[in-house]
Amino acid sequence: MEYSAKAIEDKWQKFWSENKSFEPEDDKSKEKKYILSMFPYPSGRIHMGHVRNYCLGDAFARHFRKSDFNVLHPIGWDSFGMPAENAAIKHKSHPKKWTYENIDYMKDELKGLGLSFSETREFATSDELYTKWEQEFIIKMYEEELLYRKSTTVNWCEPCHTVLANEQVEEGCCWRCDTPVEQKEMPGYYIGITKYAQELLDDLDGLKDTWPSQVLTMQENWIGRSEGLEFKFELSIDAKNKLNRSFSKYLVFTTRPDTIYGISYSALAPEHPIVKYILEHKLLPEKKLQAIKDMQKVSERDRATQNKAGVSLEIDVMHPLTGETIPVWVANFVLASYGGGAVMAVPAHDQRDFEFAKQYDLPIKQVIVGSDGLIENQTEAYVFEGELINSESFTGLKNTKAKKAITYHFEQNSLGIKKVNFKLRDWGISRQRYWGAPIPFVHCDSCGLVPEKSENLPIALPEDVEITGEGNPLDTHPTWKYTSCPKCGKDATRETDTLDTFVQSSWYFLRYATNPKKWNEEGISKEDSDYWMDVDQYIGGIEHAILHLLYARFFTKALNSLGYTNSKEPFKKLLTQGMVLKDGAKMSKSKGNVVDPDLIVKNYGADTARLFMMFAAPPTKELEWNDSAVEGAFRFIKKFFERASNVTQVGVDGFKNINHNDLSKDEKNARKKVYEALQKSNEVFNKTYTFNTLIASSMEALNALSSQKNELVWTEGYYILSNILEPIIPHACWEISNSLFKKENFNNTLEVKEEVFQMDSINLAVTINGKKRCEIEVEPNASKEDILALAKENSQKWIEGKEIIKEIVVPNKLVNLVIKG
Repeated sequence: MEYSAKAIEDKWQKFWSENKSFEPEDDKSKEKKYILSMFPYPSGRIHMGHVRNYCLGDAFARHFRKSDFNVLHPIGWDSFGMPAENAAIKHKSHPKKWTYENIDYMKDELKGLGLSFSETREFATSDELYTKWEQEFIIKMYEEELLYRKSTTVNWCEPCHTVLANEQVEEGCCWRCDTPVEQKEMPGYYIGITKYAQELLDDLDGLKDTWPSQVLTMQENWIGRSEGLEFKFELSIDAKNKLNRSFSKYLVFTTRPDTIYGISYSALAPEHPIVKYILEHKLLPEKKLQAIKDMQKVSERDRATQNKAGVSLEIDVMHPLTGETIPVWVANFVLASYGGGAVMAVPAHDQRDFEFAKQYDLPIKQVIVGSDGLIENQTEAYVFEGELINSESFTGLKNTKAKKAITYHFEQNSLGIKKVNFKLRDWGISRQRYWGAPIPFVHCDSCGLVPEKSENLPIALPEDVEITGEGNPLDTHPTWKYTSCPKCGKDATRETDTLDTFVQSSWYFLRYATNPKKWNEEGISKEDSDYWMDVDQYIGGIEHAILHLLYARFFTKALNSLGYTNSKEPFKKLLTQGMVLKDGAKMSKSKGNVVDPDLIVKNYGADTARLFMMFAAPPTKELEWNDSAVEGAFRFIKKFFERASNVTQVGVDGFKNINHNDLSKDEKNARKKVYEALQKSNEVFNKTYTFNTLIASSMEALNALSSQKNELVWTEGYYILSNILEPIIPHACWEISNSLFKKENFNNTLEVKEEVFQMDSINLAVTINGKKRCEIEVEPNASKEDILALAKENSQKWIEGKEIIKEIVVPNKLVNLVIKG
């Protein structure tokens, strides 16, 4: 058999497509497997990261199909988003045309890899039929008070007259015109993900054995549950007067009530209502006002990387227990989105507060001491456990006990309450751009904000727009935004904001699970969801470990609450694949180190690309591109394919009746290596995911087969190897299986035969001081004494005249003799 990659791959790709080989069955009595790789953005060409992701998912899907599971393995396109608008500006094209042309091109590229996707369940998230149901979910969330509208701070570029995404802000300036970006308050839509914060946290426990621990940790940290004390700082009389009696107090939250006697200042976020009032009424010198305005121009994300900065607001608050006056500052490290945007600052016991206090020469008061006692001239915050000092009646308590005691004191005296806080913020879903799903609301002067009627969905985008990068084309469209109120019928205007693209990727897996025959009538079929969900194996990059996975988990829970699905967690198992590198760096056009997958397929074939991607590194590790290793993968496939000619009709007719005891040593060893590869296959697909070890075992098996000439052993070997390698190099394996076995070996679940592991003898390496010197052959049940005697006999020239100080026998592996000198 001569290996011609192109001819073989064209043949089987055509066969699979014509025979709809990869469509899931409607039979819900069969055990199912739902295998899903994170869907791609249609950027125009696939890259090696795509190849790795989809080859991994495809291997799972193919393996479980052959194991007689009903497999759902779909693909689609995450097709809304900023890149399409940027391309429209650059190429003077329409985002929709650019997007769908890219989809067509990339679909052909993925097909060329022989990926076993369902063709009937494919969709793009910009399809109007997808938008229709998404808009229905948004309306339902609004009706259940899970979605609301409020003012929000956005990145604003005045010359471009547009809102910028965080990724479009480069060093504080607009990526397009290089003008400094402002923080501007605008109305926006929010989903109340915080209502599910505790559930999202609790349900991570059920994923501890099936998700990477680092992903679980990242999710936990992002949700950020903290228990503490919430209380009010009362403004001093002078402060109240300065603020024209518009404020009397403000809330703060602390996780360290044990340090409350160490407060030396309080700090507010630049967006705090009191700070805004001071700015509006110009209650500070101009220089200070400008410094605060400069802080507000920087996003919260960027402030985290800046040096500590602050401005004294020239007002005081009263300590809730001692009555002392405490100065109030505005500080760039305080976030408006957490704990009310105000903190009590205890510089002696918080490093962030300490650095700020040192910078502005503010008092530092130690209230917890360790075994070394009071620290003179602190150079950093003391953040360890200890005993309270300078804390009135609480002095002498261990700080761990003081947390509870002080919180109890606040509650008993109605000064504050014990409270749980989360770092997680409600999800802002509105974007001021064209290429996204329209938010299905109408603004009416009489009725206010009104959801569109369900019979009017989907609200589709107008196509007669020009994308210039200046403003939102929906907002300036001459006709699209003008409509009538669904409630009273009066003239009204449509909402011109569109949905964050994370919304589309937060429920697509539930859409795939719905039979396409129902797509017109249902967004999500509960009946189908009950069968297919949850996703059994999810594959994607570690860069999606926080937001995408968190939003997908939330959406599943929210849609469960709304009655669309009985599922509460979307993904049972998660595999996060590593990046593909070249010359030690991530592949990118700017670095000039991109390898084109199409060229690899053209020069070597899709199976070679797949084999290299699966063999070069474990899937969770980074993969370093290696041209010679690609050639090596091709050579292995060629050898595997062409040596199939050693399988004869005699072997095909008789290999199932092999008598193991009648075989030679080499024949027995060949069978053992083949069945070790089969064992490895079961282990890899169900537990370890280390496909590189499966491929290595298969290579060893082929080498072992090549050392003997028994037709029956060759045939059995190929019957098994072409099955277990099919998920990795499917085209070559289908050709081999079809020509030799009429694909019978793809329809059987192969069983490991224990007889092959009963060896007449075993080889043990003999090492002297850890260095291999020879091998010995012993019976499997040989005693330790007999093994050592044989080892010494065969290594005599290395140990003669030497003193053996240790003798080690590792069963079935080696003998190590440790000698002196």
